[in-house]
Formats: sequence, C-alpha cells, structure tokens
Amino acid sequence: MQQARFFLVWLMVFILWQSAISAGQAKPDREKLAREFVKQLEQGEFEKAVQRFDTVMTKALPPNKLEAIWKGVLSQYGSLQRIADSRTEAIKKYQIVFVTCQFERGQLDTKVVFTEQNEIAGLFFVPGGVYRTPGYVDKKQFEEVEVTVGAGLWAVPGTLSLPKGDKRVPAVVLVHGSGPHDRDETIGPNKPFRDLAQGLASRGVAVLRYEKRTKHHQLKMALLSGGLTVKEESVDDAVAAVDVLANQPRIETNRIYVLGHSLGGNLLPRIGAASAKIAGFISFAGSVRPLEDLVLDQVKYLFSLDGAVTAEEQQKIDAIKKQVEMVKSPALSADFAASELPLGISAPYWLDLRGYQPAVRAQTLQKPFLILQGERDYQVTMVDFDLWKQALGSRADVTLISYTRLNHLFMAGEGKSTPSEYLTPGHVEKRVIVDIAKWIKAQK
Repeated sequence: MQQARFFLVWLMVFILWQSAISAGQAKPDREKLAREFVKQLEQGEFEKAVQRFDTVMTKALPPNKLEAIWKGVLSQYGSLQRIADSRTEAIKKYQIVFVTCQFERGQLDTKVVFTEQNEIAGLFFVPGGVYRTPGYVDKKQFEEVEVTVGAGLWAVPGTLSLPKGDKRVPAVVLVHGSGPHDRDETIGPNKPFRDLAQGLASRGVAVLRYEKRTKHHQLKMALLSGGLTVKEESVDDAVAAVDVLANQPRIETNRIYVLGHSLGGNLLPRIGAASAKIAGFISFAGSVRPLEDLVLDQVKYLFSLDGAVTAEEQQKIDAIKKQVEMVKSPALSADFAASELPLGISAPYWLDLRGYQPAVRAQTLQKPFLILQGERDYQVTMVDFDLWKQALGSRADVTLISYTRLNHLFMAGEGKSTPSEYLTPGHVEKRVIVDIAKWIKAQK
C-alpha cells in the first residue's frame, strides 16, 4: 500500500498540473522512444529507463523511485497486458507522447514529456478513457447557459442546465466536496456533477453547477489559507448560487434546493442558516462525523486493503492520530502550525468546525431533506447515514435512501471500494437521478 500511496501522490500532481495544450506533431521517433520506455518499465529495467531523463528528472526520479512508482501502478491496476496505441501533442517547446496501456484492471495513458533534445522531462500516469454522456441524458430536453456566481474578487463561472420550454421549473444548486473542484467535480475520467446536472435537466429540473473558489482562485485563496474556513471555501458561494437561481425568470423561486456532496452535504445546515430562499436539502453522501475522524478512518481503511498493516504504515497512522488529538485538544490555537495538523490545513479551519454536528444542526431547519448514501462508500460511510437517520429519521419531511452497490461518487461496483475505482470511467447511477427528480417534483 505504501507504493500505491506513492502512485496516488504522483497522480494528484498530474491532476493539479494544468496547462493549455495545443495539438501538434512530434518527430515520429519520439513515439517509438516512449513505447520503448514503457517496455523498459514493464521489464524492470529502471536503470536503463532513467538514462534518457533530463537533469531535473534524474535528480527527482532515480531508479529506485521510478521502480516504486511503477509498482504502485501495478498494485492499483494489475499487470500490463498490452501497449495499445500512442499519440503526440505539443506544448511550447515540449513534445508529449501518450502511450495507452491496457492493464488487468483498467486503462492508463503513460504521458512522457520530451524536450527538443529528446530527453524525458516529465512522466505521468493518467486515467485512460474519455468522458461520454450517459444514456439517461437527453440533450434535446435542455439548454446550458453560462452564468457568474458571486461578484467582485471572488466571482466564479458556472453553468445553468435549464429545461427547454416556457414554464417555470424547480432548480438545484450543486455544492462540491473537499478539495479544489471544477464545476463538473471531475475526478479522473468521471464527472459526477455533469451527470447530475444533465440527468436532472433531462427530467425537468434546472441545475446550477459552478467552479469551486479554491479551484478557480487558487493563488488568491492560497494567500488566505492561514485564515480559511468553510465559509470562504464553500458556504458563501453556495448562497450566491441560490441568489443566481432566484433571479432567473424561468425558475420557481419557492422551489430552489441545495444538493451537497460529501463536505457539501456536511455544510447543508450552515448553508441553510445563511439563506432563507432554500426550499429543501439533498445530502449526497454528506458526512456527519468530524472531518478529522474521517481523515483517520480513511487512512486506516486504505492501509488495510492489502491485508495486515505494516509497521511503517502503523507509524503513519499513529502520526495522524496525534494530529487528530491536537485538533480536538483545548490547547489548539489559531497560530498553531498547519504542518502539525491533518492534511496540512490551518488551525482556524479546524477551530471553526469544532463542535459542529450537522445532523443535530439540521433539526433546526424546518425544510424537507433527502439523504442519499452509497453503501460501498469508504470516505463517508453508513455510520454517517445512520447518524442522519437517528437525528432526522422520525420526521415526515425527511427521506433516506441507501444504495447497495454504489461508492462515494454514486457509481456502481463490487467488493471493497478503492481509490483506483474513481479512475475507471463511469456515471452516477440512473436510479439516483430518478430518485432525486422524483423527490423534487413531490415537494409542493
């Protein structure tokens, strides 16, 4: 699992590496060189493989680290079955070759970045497959309009999926989970928020999705990271998105709902307290337990996937336990070092969430709730679902539904859910879309 974790770190480096790529042609031999490089990895010839690295790559990725990354790929995807095709693209002075590799458990593109001198200046393993519109989406039934959420320094772009016709329709705002997400909440080849938006719009429900502030304004947010709380991260923009819908002539202003995924679901009571315009709430794998506890449980789960936890892995678990204890400690102050806290998040963020109990707080909101949960979800689990049920289950205006085969993205699978599952192309299950649309239309 240590190697798998190492691979995931490198994968996230790729996801955060955003560049404007333009199509171009590389010298034909670069594709041959890239395919030969992958064959060297397959055959364990790591000393040979690094000989083409440029100076920076040679220092950053010596043979032993390259081997660790490759083994991490194999632990996630199984053995390499075949090298399919390859293609080239250009970005400024670099030529990029994508070598499509078919593994036992999925497809990856090995992305090899070449300099003008044919040296390798970058290496990434990225999910294979391209997003395809699910069958339950009927694009003849809706149109998509670009909108702006918020104003001034923190305004973010968004997309309103609006059913066609003249009549006014109910609407939903989609609120992201943790991390810097785009409007589709893209994870690997998957776009769960696009699935939701277009699936619901095909069924007569307008949906507004938008770029998360921590994605669209990364540099500005970094300057404020020392004092960041969930208000700036999520709540303010969710409220602004509700206001955008309330000003749309085609929207039924008394039927605006907010769907929160993961952290977004956790924050529904805070969002509800900040806006009286919301008619109801949808928890989409919304977490209930404290964030620091979720972090610790997820690490334990991931380290246990391969069986017994190693001594080194246990040391890492113990280190996170100490960080969690500090989050809960009365000694935690606003100026405490972020490096000593879970996820490297600053102390004000944790202090702001201290004592916050979403399910209990939700009892104060006299608005209908739809609580949805995938039973295979390892990030937000059935423990959270049961806590929602304990707090709200007796209310007539609360509906709770769990789905046996679905994971954190509400995509189907078998057995234990793993991070690699998110890198396999899929879609939010149709029944989930149908259940949400049915619930919204039943709210009069």
